[in-house]
Amino acid sequence: MRPLSVSLIGLSFFTSTSFATSLAVSSPDGNITFTLNDDKRQPTYQVSFNNKTIIAPSKLGFDFAKAASMRDGLTITTHHRSSVDSSWEQPWGEARVIQDQHNELAVTFAKQTDQSPQYTVRVKVFDDGVGFRYEVAQNQALYITKELTEFTFASSDKITAWWIPARGWNRYEYVYNTTPLHDAAHVHTPFTLKNQDGMHISVHEAALIDYAGMTLNQRRPGTFIADLTPWSDGIAVKTNGKFNTPWRTLQIGDEAKDLLNSHLILNLNEPNKLGDVSWVEPGKYIGIWWEMHINKNTWGSGEKHGATTERTKAYLTFAADNGFDGVLVEGWNTGWDGDWFFNGDVFSFTEAYPDFNIDEIAKHGETVGARLIGHHETSGNVSNYRNQMEEAFALYEKAGVRQVKTGYVADGGNIKRIDAKGNARFEWHDGQFMANEYLDNIKLAAKHKISINTHEPIKDTGLRRTYPNWISREGARGQEFNAWGTPPNPPEHVPMLAFTRMLAGPMDFTPGIFDMGFNGLGDKTNRPQTTLAKQLALYVVLYSPIQMAADLPENYLAKPDAFQFIKDVPTDWEHSIALAGEVGDYVVFARKERKHKQYSGNDWFLGAVTDEESRDIPIALDFLEPGKTFEAQIYADGDKAEWKHNPYEMNIYRKKVTSTDKLMLKLAAGGGVAIRFKAL
Repeated sequence: MRPLSVSLIGLSFFTSTSFATSLAVSSPDGNITFTLNDDKRQPTYQVSFNNKTIIAPSKLGFDFAKAASMRDGLTITTHHRSSVDSSWEQPWGEARVIQDQHNELAVTFAKQTDQSPQYTVRVKVFDDGVGFRYEVAQNQALYITKELTEFTFASSDKITAWWIPARGWNRYEYVYNTTPLHDAAHVHTPFTLKNQDGMHISVHEAALIDYAGMTLNQRRPGTFIADLTPWSDGIAVKTNGKFNTPWRTLQIGDEAKDLLNSHLILNLNEPNKLGDVSWVEPGKYIGIWWEMHINKNTWGSGEKHGATTERTKAYLTFAADNGFDGVLVEGWNTGWDGDWFFNGDVFSFTEAYPDFNIDEIAKHGETVGARLIGHHETSGNVSNYRNQMEEAFALYEKAGVRQVKTGYVADGGNIKRIDAKGNARFEWHDGQFMANEYLDNIKLAAKHKISINTHEPIKDTGLRRTYPNWISREGARGQEFNAWGTPPNPPEHVPMLAFTRMLAGPMDFTPGIFDMGFNGLGDKTNRPQTTLAKQLALYVVLYSPIQMAADLPENYLAKPDAFQFIKDVPTDWEHSIALAGEVGDYVVFARKERKHKQYSGNDWFLGAVTDEESRDIPIALDFLEPGKTFEAQIYADGDKAEWKHNPYEMNIYRKKVTSTDKLMLKLAAGGGVAIRFKAL
């Protein structure tokens, strides 16, 4: 690890007409510049990239309930500069070693009269983007009603945006829109844009702790304001007067693929606070899950109950025989009978249905060498869950469970909590209350050496660095929408996710469906709108340290040649490189395996996926180590493959390659290519 160094950087100057102060800080490569200004005593900032303004002057500040606003009449009083060039290691991740190289500027804005109210804006500028946050230290409680942060995009009438709506009925689980920027009214982050010069920007946030999630509301053309998700009483954020906001982030690149190669979000989070996390184990799993989505079995008890002792034991045996670490079992605990979507009041997290014996299952898992993966569905009643959480984790710890999938199924702002007076209150998934609730779940799980895979989560903001047992989460339209969604996920969905949702962090998408015809084939039925080769490529394109083989065991046994790639592909990586792509069109990733257990650390894997268009994509193999020979084990769409009527045709072949070679990736409509480069 390189040592931290401190130096003076950036630029300071005074205008000649108004005596306003401007302070600027640039990225280490000099391409990005962030400027703070107190002109007209209204703090603003702006950002340029390659000497062109991308964020025009945009306001800063806060409004509070029962306290003076921090907006007008504030001027720059002090500032401090520093520089960092270091690296740190992830216990698991898309890359083992992350470089942190940035220049930093901290500027305090205050009233000239009595130095109160005041706040500090801390800015970190990297070669791949910018993060800035507010730091406030007042001696009174401050309830934020508005954060005044603006993002005013230059030349906004020439920008394309990719987005999903904020605070709708269905959390983050929407098909993405592609529109002119001016048509994006109220959006979630990550929010991805492309300007007339081909430059790409993604707006998001990092380190969301004890604060409301930020959405973006376009109040006038091209200007978005930070719209914080409120409590049920309308207050945005409740503080004791001393707080840091999450980092407001801008990932910036010349090309779309530059966004994918950014580590900005992780670098803006604090280091690991859990100490030894060797018990956090990346890996692959199967589950009693997909069969409920396609109506073969049920979550609740009865003749079609999926979560039985015998079925779980059979799944554990299959998992162990094929190199999987565990089996997720949903629907084992009481509360699923009836309309479970509204059963949050009655779920038990320790009482099993009579046909599910957790002790017998745990013993069988230990015998065959695969673990039970736990499941806690709250149906949005977090007070009921909190009251049982300690006992529930203790039960799982005793049974040898090391990972738990949690669920918070509830529409819109319908997360139910019981307040101190016993009254029901209903909150949003991404408000301050739930930001704390999700994190409390992670911290308690860590005490039991359990990792959490959160579904219906708050958005990812890089907290996996600080709490490495937050191993994955959902937070977008996953595979299950292909079973019953209206509509199912379109072919462009995955190449859209790569440049939007996936910029936030790992996603438990649950890939690997081999039977596309459970409802028949065709474009009007619920089914994955992909080829079989694309389902394999998802294991490389959509990063998660835990990956599910989501289909039924019998469907894998029916296609053993294709199944081999899922058995071979790891989930923990030494290095990852986005090689090519355009938002919503296609994406190509290469990743090198990390040395671990059965993985030598020498092999590379490649995944490429496309939208509804077939494509020929030339790829240079210069990411491979020079002087070495690899066997490329290629799983490619067949000559007549396409997702609607011929999804299964796939060519599987091998050829020797080196770093000087090139491959032409031929992707069918809705298709993909998956390759293992086995070192020889």
